Amino acid sequence: MLGILSTAIVLLFFRALQPTPVLPIYQPAMVDPVLVDESIQYVEKYHRIDDFSLTNQNKENITHLDYDDHIYVADFFFTTCPSICPIMTENMVYLQSLLNDLPEIKLLSFSVTPDIDTPEVLKAYAQQKGVNDSQWNLLTGDKIEIYNLARRSYLVVQEDGNGDEHDMIHTENFVLIDKQRRIRGYYDGTQREDMDQIRADIDILRQEK
Repeated sequence: MLGILSTAIVLLFFRALQPTPVLPIYQPAMVDPVLVDESIQYVEKYHRIDDFSLTNQNKENITHLDYDDHIYVADFFFTTCPSICPIMTENMVYLQSLLNDLPEIKLLSFSVTPDIDTPEVLKAYAQQKGVNDSQWNLLTGDKIEIYNLARRSYLVVQEDGNGDEHDMIHTENFVLIDKQRRIRGYYDGTQREDMDQIRADIDILRQEK
C-alpha cells in the first residue's frame, strides 16, 4: 500500500513539473513578408483578424460575428484549382471528422476566385466533398475584401504579379484562430499529419483562460 501511495505521489509531482503547453501568438513581423501586405509587415503585436461580411454556399451572409468567441481553422482555395486544393479539401474533410465531438469548433474556407465560385458553385462543391454546413462555411463575395483578409488578416497569400493588385496566389496554409481572433498556428494543408497536429493544438487552446 505504501509503495502504491509513493508511486502516486511521484507521478503527481512529475506532472506538476511539466510545463503547460502554450501556442505562439503570430504577428505579421513573424510571417514571411511575401505573404503579408507591406502596410503591416513590421507589426509586432496586437494583430487581430479583421471584420468581414461574405456569402456562403447556402447564400447566407456570414460575418466575423459568426466566428467571434469560437476557435476555428481557415484556409484559402478555389474550386477549379487542379493542384493542391483537392488535397487541402480532403484534409479539411479529415479534420472535420476529427472534430465530430467538438461541434463548437468551426472551419472556414475563402475562395480566391469569387467571380467563378458563386454560392451555387460552392454548394455543389460542398456536397461533392462532404462539407458539414453547420460547421464549415465556404465563402465568396467581394474580391478586394477577400484579398485584404488574405494579406492583412490571415497572412497567407502572395500577389500574383500580373499587374492586377487584387489577384492572388494562395498557399497551402491552414490557419488556427483563437477566440480572440488571434493567429495561433500555421499548418501545411497538404499534409495529413498536420491535421492531427491541429486537432491536438485545438485542445491546447480549449484549455486557455
